[in-house]
Amino acid sequence: MDILLDTHAAIWFFEGNPKMSTSAREVIGNLDNMIYISIASLWEFAIKLNTGKLVFDGGLDGFMDTIYMNEFALLEVAPEHIRATINLPIIHRDPFDRMLIAQAMVENMAIMTIDENILKYDIKIIW
Repeated sequence: MDILLDTHAAIWFFEGNPKMSTSAREVIGNLDNMIYISIASLWEFAIKLNTGKLVFDGGLDGFMDTIYMNEFALLEVAPEHIRATINLPIIHRDPFDRMLIAQAMVENMAIMTIDENILKYDIKIIW
């Protein structure tokens, strides 16, 4: 299964945060699953680092190194992903989360998240 991690899910996994469910960790650890992190999440991460809303050991480079070390794939933002955001209902206003929703729809991926607003869209959610 192809799974797109929401930004918080990636951070929690990397930090070993107990807020992440055991089943979510098992899904990530299952070698039959391909785990993706969106370029949109990297952008969101960088902004939150810059504004002081987030601290991560090693900063952006440390985050990217951890992505590669875990053999996760980066999902580029493509024109069809941007087009798909136009048709999304305005349930969630966060542009980064809207992009993740659109990417999951276009690429037929599940999203790993606990974001209550993302849960309201017609996409497969894992947690």
